[in-house]
Amino acid sequence: MRNLNFFMMAFLVLTIFSCKKAYAPDAAADSTEIAVTTTDLVEEENYIPDTNTESYAGLEENPFESPLKAPLSTFSIDVDNASYTNIRRFINEGQKVPKDAVRVEEMINFFKYKYPQPDGEHPFSINTEYSDCPWNKSSRLLKIGLQGKDVPMENLPATNLVFLVDVSGSMDEPNKLPLLKESMKILVKELRSTDRVSIVVYAGSAGVVLEPTSGDDKAEIMDAFDDLHAGGSTAGGEGIELAYKLAQENFIKGGNNRVVIATDGDFNVGASSDDDMLKLIEQKRESGVFLTVLGFGMGNYKDSKMEILADKGNGNYAYIDNIQEANRFLGKEFKGSMFAIAKDVKIQIEFNPNHVQAYRLVGYENRKLNAEDFKNDKIDAGELGSGHSVTALYEVIPTGVESDYVPSDLKYTKTQKVSGNHSDELATVKFRYKKPDGNKSNEIINVIADKKTDLKNSSPDFKFTTAVSWFGLKLRDSKYIANSSSSEIKSLAKLGLSNDEEGYRSEFIRLVDAVN
Repeated sequence: MRNLNFFMMAFLVLTIFSCKKAYAPDAAADSTEIAVTTTDLVEEENYIPDTNTESYAGLEENPFESPLKAPLSTFSIDVDNASYTNIRRFINEGQKVPKDAVRVEEMINFFKYKYPQPDGEHPFSINTEYSDCPWNKSSRLLKIGLQGKDVPMENLPATNLVFLVDVSGSMDEPNKLPLLKESMKILVKELRSTDRVSIVVYAGSAGVVLEPTSGDDKAEIMDAFDDLHAGGSTAGGEGIELAYKLAQENFIKGGNNRVVIATDGDFNVGASSDDDMLKLIEQKRESGVFLTVLGFGMGNYKDSKMEILADKGNGNYAYIDNIQEANRFLGKEFKGSMFAIAKDVKIQIEFNPNHVQAYRLVGYENRKLNAEDFKNDKIDAGELGSGHSVTALYEVIPTGVESDYVPSDLKYTKTQKVSGNHSDELATVKFRYKKPDGNKSNEIINVIADKKTDLKNSSPDFKFTTAVSWFGLKLRDSKYIANSSSSEIKSLAKLGLSNDEEGYRSEFIRLVDAVN
């Protein structure tokens, strides 16, 4: 028995030593290189990766609310579009889209809309449109759109960017670290001499591989990315701590200070649970450093963790499924992605019960706020980037209309008409926002008239936004749509094909075609 225990312990020591050796960086390698591959651990022909570990936060669809029982609907804006590119990846690969991977607001906000630039003191314009709902004939849709001010590049503040790059073993795939490095080079091309770049990496531990470097030194920055290789476990929490520490040490007062995390989200060492990540990033948010989260890869993709980081870290979140998407988000939309013009942007709407018997916010399930949060400047909300637009849809059931989604024959709740001079108002919508370096909110109030346009006469943007929402609800197998016809979704989207210089709307129609 004693001999057996000795051999078992010897085998265990040899196993640990072998794994440790496989994951350890080469001591003779350049200090910017973490060089290991996951295939060191197993015979290549016997290695079968786990393809079933992607994770998405569960979402419960927003229900219909009565303006009498729930007079206020409050939510934070969301400019993320990771859900759309992730859905595109599933459809293009012929896979079924996981229900919880579908966030309708992120699908809507992937696309650009022709909203006018703001012409007043506020950093965004407000645009509304009210028309018919094609998936429920008894309903209507209210579209609310914000358009951020497009600030010329030369007028944007100096930037202090800290890239936090995941070089763990799970990133050792062509659509992960290699695509990540090519994507970062697209962003680097946009940098100016006034900008500063640092690079932090994390695998089994975290380390600085590029100290703050001028945006003019593009070759040095790109070389640092080229020297990165994948291997090891994923100490994401430690990497975040170090990246924010470096960003704070080089903080530019009045500048654009931002950490850019690039990962598949597979944290498994240290602070790694969703709750751990939430607490950590909420602490870091107070530093005044903004956050961009870039997701890569598939198979073990951890969408839930990355969404939490972006939502709670004054940030935005994109999923990079190919080099074309990298070029769109990090190149063409660099200003909107990397430069905030307003933060903690909240929307609160009050519907008039004279005209509305029920309403439902389409999407934004994980962005809803309590009514009292609207005026509480301590409550975090979304940021708006230079030139960014944000769109939200409400489904509205008018008074006097029969609908399966509205409780009937209520005994104690009676409709109360609004008296006074408000009979022609559909709703009042309020907006609050802070300046990027501010702590006090500004408020805007806008009244929406009860004036509906027939769907056929609505704007092309309204038609297209509605088609995208409809498709998202279909993918989610929503219980709130009576009609889920792909052919009708496609027909409506075709009517909204204007403003499609880059072909993204046409691509959307092809995606609809690919789903039964």
